[in-house]
Amino acid sequence: MAHKPQEDRRIERDSLGEVTVPSDALWGAQTQRAIDNFPVSGWRLPRPFIRALGLIKGTAATVNEELGLLDAARAKAIRLAAGEIEEGAHDAQFPVDVFQSGSGSSTNMNANEVIARLAGGRSGLLVHPNDHVNLGQSSNDVIPTAIHVSACMEVEARLLPALRRLADSIEARAAELHHIVKTGRTHLMDAMPVRMDQELGAWVSQVRLAAAGIEGTLPRLRRLAQGGTAVGTGVQTHEEFAGRFATHLSARTGIRFVPSEDFFESLSSQGAAVALSGQLKVVAVAFMKIANDLRWMGSGPLAGLGEISLPALQPGSSIMPGKVNPVIPESVTMVSAQVIGYDAAITVAGQSGNFQLNAMLPLIACDLLQSIALLAAAADLLATKAIAGFTVDEDRLSQSLEQNPILITALTGRIGYDAAARIALKAYRERRPILEVAREETDLPESVLAGILDPRTLTQGGMRR
Repeated sequence: MAHKPQEDRRIERDSLGEVTVPSDALWGAQTQRAIDNFPVSGWRLPRPFIRALGLIKGTAATVNEELGLLDAARAKAIRLAAGEIEEGAHDAQFPVDVFQSGSGSSTNMNANEVIARLAGGRSGLLVHPNDHVNLGQSSNDVIPTAIHVSACMEVEARLLPALRRLADSIEARAAELHHIVKTGRTHLMDAMPVRMDQELGAWVSQVRLAAAGIEGTLPRLRRLAQGGTAVGTGVQTHEEFAGRFATHLSARTGIRFVPSEDFFESLSSQGAAVALSGQLKVVAVAFMKIANDLRWMGSGPLAGLGEISLPALQPGSSIMPGKVNPVIPESVTMVSAQVIGYDAAITVAGQSGNFQLNAMLPLIACDLLQSIALLAAAADLLATKAIAGFTVDEDRLSQSLEQNPILITALTGRIGYDAAARIALKAYRERRPILEVAREETDLPESVLAGILDPRTLTQGGMRR
């Protein structure tokens, strides 16, 4: 961030001395040092994380007032200022780079300084960022708590609803396409027939199982580090702080947060965040599979599979007129790749706890929340701009199915594998329907062959919904 001219700056002081700060900035010396020290990426911690910080600071003020540690006037002023942070009124006042102090101390102090300046300016009271706003807290428990709170809120408010909408959308299309039988594929090669509702039903199961995996991580995320302070011993906080904090925060958010059973674990380890990231990767893998299936099914339309046509959303080429590309599945595959990459980074960050503190907390916060946001957006894109609108070329599917020599698999119990293989190869070489060749090569009556080789009959089973 470029420095303003000296006349547009003011002097702030901290334990290391004087620092010049832009005159209109709400932050103080420690935030400015972080701005100067970490001009790395220009990436800021996501809005949900800043929202969680506002919630934490306002809740802490309420608890400290209840415990008689903070006077009512200052507590009210801090709550009001923290509420504005929570609502996003001052996001521009949080400029600290993601790649900063590994504990996130710079961002915690950024919140403390902004809230103190707002609260003090409006109340006329002296509100100190450390003594009042940060009372009973440490960066070492605030930042892990903010990771858990923000991730829980985003998963419950955005991601899980988006996954449910996607699953419902696919399920609705599956029911609509129940009557269509097509050639199945294994190894990208023709295989036994399946119905389209079976093929799409597998996608539904993938999405619902992935959502269930995410839900399974939430109890761990609802356990908060707040109250552990610097190293897990709870130094400089009231013994009732953690319990009261969780109760008030639960009332504010509608999510049942509880104090961690082991503050040492919650400060030194980010196992819950790593577990959630792993489940987000499961979603990304499911999305990659679904998106690639859609791309293959819509490939062509003349020289590919051409089974479906995705909605034509934009011209597909700057040089080839009339070309339309599967842009939504492509977008989703890139989201999936990014989330998988974020999971790798979170995994490395999660193992970077040394003794009583994990020292990659801002990276975990950033990548975890980015993953949640990307997957929620991708789920809605798939549901509304790909799944809901694709059309099926039923004639093409029927023609391919009729000539599929793999249907002969159903006859192996009657004529043996070798005989069936000869019929399949002949049908493939001569590009003739398998029923026609089987009639020539076996002594089985037409009615028996037709019954055994009926594609719809061959699709029975496999789903227990």
